[in-house]
Amino acid sequence: MCKTYNKIGSLMTLKLHLEQNNIYEFKSLKEVIDFQKSYTILREQLISQHENLIEEEKNMLNVDLPNLDIAIETQREVSIEMLVKVIDKLKQQLNNSTNRASTNFFQKLSSALIHWNYKRKIKSRENNFEIEVEMSISKLVKDYQVKSDRYQFITSYFSEAVEQSAHYPLSELERKKSAIDELNSYIYGAIGEQKVVKTLESLSDEYFLINDFAVSFSPAIYNRKENDYIKSVQIDHILVGPSGIFVIETKNWSEKSLENFSLRSPVAQVKRTSFALFYLLNNEKSNYHIGLDKHHWGDKKVPIKNLIALTNTKPKEEFQYVKVLTVNELNSYVKYFKPIFSYNETKRIADMILRINE
Repeated sequence: MCKTYNKIGSLMTLKLHLEQNNIYEFKSLKEVIDFQKSYTILREQLISQHENLIEEEKNMLNVDLPNLDIAIETQREVSIEMLVKVIDKLKQQLNNSTNRASTNFFQKLSSALIHWNYKRKIKSRENNFEIEVEMSISKLVKDYQVKSDRYQFITSYFSEAVEQSAHYPLSELERKKSAIDELNSYIYGAIGEQKVVKTLESLSDEYFLINDFAVSFSPAIYNRKENDYIKSVQIDHILVGPSGIFVIETKNWSEKSLENFSLRSPVAQVKRTSFALFYLLNNEKSNYHIGLDKHHWGDKKVPIKNLIALTNTKPKEEFQYVKVLTVNELNSYVKYFKPIFSYNETKRIADMILRINE
């Protein structure tokens, strides 16, 4: 089986974007795509779930309100009974103190103060009787009022109650969908790249697949033929095999996209990357580090073949220096070329590219 290095670039971009938006629950590209496809169903399920929650709340309130009504009346009776007992006890204490005979001035004065204090307490209790009763049931009454208002609201405005209940989860669902929809091009790209990787991984272990190759140049390298100063390049896949290197750019494009003049030409992109890779690998320093076997005619070069892999359809036209294939044609095309490198040479070339990629 082909040895594979690095994760797919579009997948890494997708993962990073989701994490920047605090979205962590998706563990694979399939889960992201399934979420997009099932968004409408998920939204309907969420609304239905909150409709059930509001209906359950209404049923619970329908039970709670009569129970609270009973609790209020019970507490009122208990409070009245308790306050009556307190007042009766004060009156009894007043009567007892009145019946005591006073023999001197100080005793009479003390007795008068005691009488006055009892009368004051009795009067205060009687004047504040209803207030104290209401205070004793105030928490229950408040709870009853809140639940009664809520019950009336749910009964009269059920849809609005559901909307309020589902507001946060619905907005969170919409936020996730918006964040994912912004990355549709990366999602389509990742789908295509996964197909290519899966196809190439079925090659033998003589092949080395390097995904998401990227390198920068300072100063820029100059491509005289294209009059192009290259500061950096990125390529979806580099396949290193016994017959050389295959630079592969993957496009998950529809037939309409193929005809879209505003889209950047993948042909130019592959040619640009191929030039940069050839520059990096075919020089005296690189040849020394790679250590290709000597040939009696001279130093060997590392050939690079440029491919564009299309997942759906491909144009009828042929292009200079770049071969356009469907994914299903990839492996047979790669295996068509005769081997020119040993396994050790192939591995050293792959190792060199990985070091450059670092």
